[in-house]
Amino acid sequence: MAELAEPKRARGRPKKTEGERDDGNRRQALISAAAQLFKRQGYDATSTREIATQVGMQSGSPFYHFGNKQDLLLAVMVEGMQQAIARQQAACALASEQETDRERLRRLIRHHFDVLLGPDSDFIPVMLYEWRSLAPAQRKTITQLKDAYEAAWIPVLQSLYDKGQLQAPVGLARLMIFGALNWSVQWYEAPRQSGKAKRASLDDLTDTALQLFLRDTA
Repeated sequence: MAELAEPKRARGRPKKTEGERDDGNRRQALISAAAQLFKRQGYDATSTREIATQVGMQSGSPFYHFGNKQDLLLAVMVEGMQQAIARQQAACALASEQETDRERLRRLIRHHFDVLLGPDSDFIPVMLYEWRSLAPAQRKTITQLKDAYEAAWIPVLQSLYDKGQLQAPVGLARLMIFGALNWSVQWYEAPRQSGKAKRASLDDLTDTALQLFLRDTA
């Protein structure tokens, strides 16, 4: 009798089971819930039990995905920075070759305000508030992501400095600019659909930031 041929193995990675896919969704749900609660209540005042409850899990379920609450905090910050980098790359990809350096900086600032203050903006404020709650090795991970994010700004700032539109040295200017922009999470209130008070839009903030940082060469 002829031997039966062994079934061919499928190439590539094996498909994830339904349970494995669900685990990925649950992990993401925990990260999103943690970002919301850490931003609203603070890291120290938020328990893993609260985070689990918000996504309908048992109190011990977060530890299936994360070693401890500090690891979950790191995951929130990594998620925020990775999203910010991807969205910044997409925004820069829309720039035309005819854009001036001032217009490129405006694009970067406007995107940064979206990251800080726009929809789904829980992640980066948590990073700004809770940086000291990370372990030193975890801070190094976030620093590398921050450096990758800010790398897109440096050639634009350098070109503006070379042309005399940015008067401060690039290294110091970068720190001052991010310090000013990031502080907006402390005081900014979005415009309301109704009400008499007129509040600044993100476009208004962007235009004001440009007026502060750059010389008007017109």
